[in-house]
Amino acid sequence: MHILIGPRQCGKSTLFAAIAGSDYAQVTFDDFQMRNLADRDPALFLAQYPPPLVIDEIQYAPSIFPEIKRIIDNLKRERVLNDRSEEIEVLFYLTGSNQILLDQQVKETLVGRASYDYLNTFSVHEIKNAFPQIPLTEVLFKGGWPELYTNAALDPVKYLNDYIRNFIEKDIVVSAGIIKKKEFHTVLGMLAARTGNILNASSLAKDSGVKSVTINEWVSILERTALVYLLPPVEANLNKRLTKSPKVYFLDTGLATRLQGWMDIHPLLGSPQAGALFETLVLSEIVKFIMNFGKNWKVSLWRTKDGEEIDFIIDNGKGEILALDAKLSIHGAAPLPLPPVLSKTYPQLKYTILVTYNGKRLWLSKECLQIPLVELTDFLLETYS
Repeated sequence: MHILIGPRQCGKSTLFAAIAGSDYAQVTFDDFQMRNLADRDPALFLAQYPPPLVIDEIQYAPSIFPEIKRIIDNLKRERVLNDRSEEIEVLFYLTGSNQILLDQQVKETLVGRASYDYLNTFSVHEIKNAFPQIPLTEVLFKGGWPELYTNAALDPVKYLNDYIRNFIEKDIVVSAGIIKKKEFHTVLGMLAARTGNILNASSLAKDSGVKSVTINEWVSILERTALVYLLPPVEANLNKRLTKSPKVYFLDTGLATRLQGWMDIHPLLGSPQAGALFETLVLSEIVKFIMNFGKNWKVSLWRTKDGEEIDFIIDNGKGEILALDAKLSIHGAAPLPLPPVLSKTYPQLKYTILVTYNGKRLWLSKECLQIPLVELTDFLLETYS
């Protein structure tokens, strides 16, 4: 059994339908009648929809998990009794968009019986491969939501408004037991305004009137549901000059731009928010690369208390280190020198990488290689894997 976790509308059920093929029936628990039947009488439901089966939004019918477990265990027992050692075929492909409910339900019941994968919205690399004519500015504004690229008639502002209202403000808030809904929405907007910046719960608390401990709880919920990402600092015990605070990022720039209130990309590009949103897009690309290619890499922030900073330090676990900095720099970028303090921390590091909005792969100096964002995935695959 495979379980695919990821935000709503990122393409989970479409992917599983393509993998499973026509031999698998497909049902969704967004359908209230299906959901209620499966939750009220899971045996009857699975008698009418026996495996092999694809079930979308499985978390909404928690009573079905023990019945799925029973079916899998019975099949394993039968094969043991009949001395049949061949691998059991995949009986169920399950998708879920609410990590909170899945944590409560699936992991308790299906431990050792399921493999888990994560799917996020499209990366820049995926969008540019499928739709090479789409400018990067459009990706920055829309984010990676598949429907916004496959259906040109959709209005991205309305689409993302509906997503925020129907999934974030209802689904997540209710499942997490958040009572202060208005305050949560306020904090969500403040976090979007601070994407690409150091997380300061005290500052958010002061500006929102919500206690800092509650702010941290809400950020944790958003992190578990893969809407935001906390980038930890490089281990500060190696150097007392390094900051100990993480940065906060939205994993999809479309949500960030919508929560910031932008209606069009052009005024956004001339705003003070543009640089942090581009940095957010670069972080998102790195995280999606790691997820999509199954890399066990560690990404960290390098920032000294004196203000020296490299946006992303990537450690591939093999002693190889990359130092990347994001620069929007539409009209050209200046080379980024390798900070001496960083060189002392990582003696094997010989140059920095400047990830830019446009341009070409080019050595700007002996210590700085420019990589346009659209080539970042290819560069990582070529040189660092």
